[in-house]
Amino acid sequence: MKRKIFCTFPQALIKEPLLFTLGNRFQVVPNIRGASVTEEMAILSLELEGEAASIQAAVDYLAEAGVKVEAMEDELAP
Repeated sequence: MKRKIFCTFPQALIKEPLLFTLGNRFQVVPNIRGASVTEEMAILSLELEGEAASIQAAVDYLAEAGVKVEAMEDELAP
């Protein structure tokens, strides 16, 4: 399964290897579809591929770490 999300990383998390952790700990493949990174924040459009439960666990991990995670609009459609 694939899920598209939009992430806003605060300054304190920009240099953290969070995407590596997603692949390593949750066995999801993060595909960066778009990005804008400055010294103050990072904004990423991600496509996560893997098992549904693993993707949800990865999204929960990002949110708990302090990343603002939003579903992409096409993910909200039935």
